[in-house]
Amino acid sequence: MSRRLDRVNHLLQQEIADLLTRELKDPRLGVMVSITGVETSPDLRTAKVFVSIYGSETESERALEALRGAAGFLRRELSARLRMKQVPALIFERDRSIERGARIAELLREVAAEREARVKAEPTES
Repeated sequence: MSRRLDRVNHLLQQEIADLLTRELKDPRLGVMVSITGVETSPDLRTAKVFVSIYGSETESERALEALRGAAGFLRRELSARLRMKQVPALIFERDRSIERGARIAELLREVAAEREARVKAEPTES
């Protein structure tokens, strides 16, 4: 990826996160939403915005719906804030990597606990 795309991705991530906290007033966004990354296409026409949503599955779906519905508003706000010829269309996608990481950590704790219980149950040789 080029340095320019990296800079655009980082700038979009910062500005979208700021807009979500300061400007977007949607009750469906009552859960914690984090922008985990942005991937802009090489032609700068579209940008995938990856979001991590902390809440139940229903709350997460509602929040994602709200973000997708606000994409036009966010794009207009970005065009007013940024000095870009064309602000990319925003496509919101859920980032489940944090959830997967937490699940893996939970499984590792379970395996460690089982292993410890097995070692304690084994008779020791004298």
